[in-house]
Amino acid sequence: MPGLPPVEDMADEVVLAEVRDAFGVIRVVEIGDYRFLEFGDSIEQSCVFTADPSWLEYDYTRAMLLGALCHEAPETALFLGLGAGNLTQACLRFLDLDDVETIELRADVPRLAMEFLGLDDDPRLTIRIGDAQELLESAEKTDLLFVDLYTDHGPATGHLAWRFLENCQKQLNPGGWLVINQWAGNDGKPLGAPLLRGLYHRHYWECPVKEGNVVLLVPADLEQTLDMDGLRARAEALAPRLGYSLLPLINALRPAT
Repeated sequence: MPGLPPVEDMADEVVLAEVRDAFGVIRVVEIGDYRFLEFGDSIEQSCVFTADPSWLEYDYTRAMLLGALCHEAPETALFLGLGAGNLTQACLRFLDLDDVETIELRADVPRLAMEFLGLDDDPRLTIRIGDAQELLESAEKTDLLFVDLYTDHGPATGHLAWRFLENCQKQLNPGGWLVINQWAGNDGKPLGAPLLRGLYHRHYWECPVKEGNVVLLVPADLEQTLDMDGLRARAEALAPRLGYSLLPLINALRPAT
């Protein structure tokens, strides 16, 4: 999770909403042109550019969108963890998706995302409240599955739970892609690298980003490969609509380490 702006820029911080649930405090903060979703003691979960909630400010969210472009023509997507909803918003806007499901642990998060963070009440979007590790089994099979489960203490247990991560891959349709936003250690490798290598047989790609995370791109099965030429073409075609290029992230891709 990225940090907040420098201390000198915090003078203009405005708290727009603050609620407490069984898991702690959820807060929406505005600083200039940006709004932030925070958990606990000012731990930033998401950043939204107020003028365009589908704009992805951070490289880790852009890398997750890049993961979506690994699929030539996805029709469905499942998000485990909503946050402010800007990645969901971007996928709904820039991909030809027919059905999108999100599982979010905390009921106030989608409410705040719609009220303060620009998340549209899109008819293609279904939001279910509950623990993703418990509700995954009841979700529909999907072309894209995004795992971004963080608390104010760091990654949720699912990020290192063998059975859960295995079931995430099994939830994919043939040709689907699993996209995991994983913390990185001091060595630059993703959190739980030995587990991930064993579980996915080293058959996945990593995209390290400047926020200190590593986004994993995991295909549905061992027979499926990453079409780099197709990925570049889709990224270049989308760039004018996005307002930024994903090519630097493509150039950063590496096989599982």
